[in-house]
Amino acid sequence: MVVRMRHTRAHTRNRRSHHALAKPALSKDENGQPHLRHRVSKATGIYRGRKVMDLSRKTEKKAKKSSAAKSAR
Repeated sequence: MVVRMRHTRAHTRNRRSHHALAKPALSKDENGQPHLRHRVSKATGIYRGRKVMDLSRKTEKKAKKSSAAKSAR
């Protein structure tokens, strides 16, 4: 029968040292707004120097939805 190796707290902690969460990598667009890399900036709607998302339409839709929810109460 094989004698099992010792399992110490140090071995456990060494293994768990790689389990730490990494901070998200942020980039800044031309306006200086931070955003996640390879994703559209939620503040400006710009990705790689081009406007790809119309935020005014999105805010209007959100306002309309919230007013409809308030009137249903």
